[in-house]
Amino acid sequence: MIEIHPVAIFHSPMTSKFGIPRQSGVADKLPGRIILEPPYRSIEAVRGLKTFSHLWLIWGFSANPHEANGLTVRPPRLGGNERVGVFASRSPFRPNGLGLSSVYINNVELTANEGPVIHVLGADLMDGTPIYDIKPYVAYTDSHPDARSGFVDTHEWQPLQVDIPSSLARLFSSDELEALKQVLAQDPRPRYHDDPERVYGMPFAGFDVHFQVKDGSLTVTEVLPKL
Repeated sequence: MIEIHPVAIFHSPMTSKFGIPRQSGVADKLPGRIILEPPYRSIEAVRGLKTFSHLWLIWGFSANPHEANGLTVRPPRLGGNERVGVFASRSPFRPNGLGLSSVYINNVELTANEGPVIHVLGADLMDGTPIYDIKPYVAYTDSHPDARSGFVDTHEWQPLQVDIPSSLARLFSSDELEALKQVLAQDPRPRYHDDPERVYGMPFAGFDVHFQVKDGSLTVTEVLPKL
């Protein structure tokens, strides 16, 4: 049996499972920071990394206390009702609770206290997620332009229109606002929810963002400082 330990911890404005993008890259402006653990906190560990544009992250579903208890799952893309095999999905309910994500390298910063910090965009990881390995994305082997994507190809996903009133939008920086809109456009609600009167809440960048969804449009109704 292989024993694995985190090599890094991920830091993100997304501090709850609710609202996390369901795939990496769909919110490509969402920022994140990869902080290496002390044994690897050396510039030597990331030597040459700046010559790559993307990374593969292997990480753990640390906020998911439930182990896989069956061989089938219900992907959100299929409305949360139709079942497919666990190995034909990217469900977080997996035998070993490991995730795989491709992210864009925005910058590699050398800091005094945290060593080399890898700034990335487009991750689907929650704040505090343990990362077990980091590998560069290599286009000539990792990119497959003619690949088939199963039910993803046959079930089109339409992002929501997002409306954030200017009085609430000004609480965020321009980069935060763009990332928030991308996250909300993916519809954080469970797929089987369709109550236009229900108000949902999602933590983001130190705030609780409240919103409602009706007829394909999402409206932010309130933004409160997170206690």
